[in-house]
Amino acid sequence: MSHIEKARQMAPEYTTIRQWIHRHPELGFEEQETSTLVAAKLRELGYDVTEGVGGTGVVATLKRGNSTRSIGLRADMDALPIREAPGRAYCSVHDGKMHACGHDGHTATLLCGADYIARHADFDGTVHLIFQPAEETLDGARKMIEDGLFERFPCDTVYAMHNAPGLPVGQAVCLEGPITASSDRATVRIRGKGGHGAMPHLTRDPVLAAAALVMSLQSIVARNVSPDETAVISVGAIHTGETFNVIPDEAVVKLNTRACTPEVRNQLEERINGVVAGVCATYEVSFEIEFEHCIGVLVNHPEPTAVSRKVLTKLLGEQNVITVKRKGGLGSEDFATMAEARPGCYIALGNGVGTFGGCSVHNPGYDFNDEIIPIGAGFWGALVETVLAPA
Repeated sequence: MSHIEKARQMAPEYTTIRQWIHRHPELGFEEQETSTLVAAKLRELGYDVTEGVGGTGVVATLKRGNSTRSIGLRADMDALPIREAPGRAYCSVHDGKMHACGHDGHTATLLCGADYIARHADFDGTVHLIFQPAEETLDGARKMIEDGLFERFPCDTVYAMHNAPGLPVGQAVCLEGPITASSDRATVRIRGKGGHGAMPHLTRDPVLAAAALVMSLQSIVARNVSPDETAVISVGAIHTGETFNVIPDEAVVKLNTRACTPEVRNQLEERINGVVAGVCATYEVSFEIEFEHCIGVLVNHPEPTAVSRKVLTKLLGEQNVITVKRKGGLGSEDFATMAEARPGCYIALGNGVGTFGGCSVHNPGYDFNDEIIPIGAGFWGALVETVLAPA
């Protein structure tokens, strides 16, 4: 019997758990009920469980044999502040909160994988199961690491998975190199000299400078970033003024940057500094810039990626493992912080087409496909047996 077939026998219990978590979504660092459920189940399965790691994180450990080798498997637990579209028997009971990204499914899948590993896996070493809070805010991995995650629970390599709406069930994506984009924020405060709108010559208009800055920022990707690279600068907010005929003293511009390599990420920050300085000098206003480095580029390391690809190929067939990157958005992923600290690999499993592929993640109509729970759990079991194979 294959890994997936064995996991499929366990899947009904974890489908029920997944739908319970879906009904009771919790936002980042609020995952109290979810963490309690996860910890209780893992103790029932025989794991050594530590709660409260990085806030509401849970780490479960299972050791067999005498090897010092170790592996970390990560799932995210938090929901999003979205009002769910009605229609499911297990819709969210918390208005304005919803599992719109599948973290309920990721958690249930790793729990099912934990069950498989405890019952069936033959390995020599230590398995750490990492249930992470606050992925959506891009803070959870950092908080766990700051709380000593990899010192307290040493991992030679770390792995994570995500569902992929629109990709058929039974297919997977496993790529080496940059996988998801960095995400950074900048707040630009432009200070001028306000005055009457009928006498603009007596002012130094920060609104005019802000408007010019929005347009000039778009030249950075167009004229500084190589056409072979991908990057985005998006202005999300401009705050200034109160009424029609008063030129204000200050304007605030808030923007987000995305890049697919660390080099381009640094280039964007450097050029934003230069463009802001130039525009503000032109309009004779002063400025301050505050950068917030949210998350880096998620880079899949060669060896963990090769192992993941080998396991997926064995489970799903070579024709069902996608190894060439396809064009898409520039989303970010908190697992990037873990993969910066330890060699890692992040894969995607097809969530299905039709009903489960019609809505992307972060959509009120999205739902995780329970059919992929045994596929993911089988992958976790096979991965542990491959990475920690007895000598």
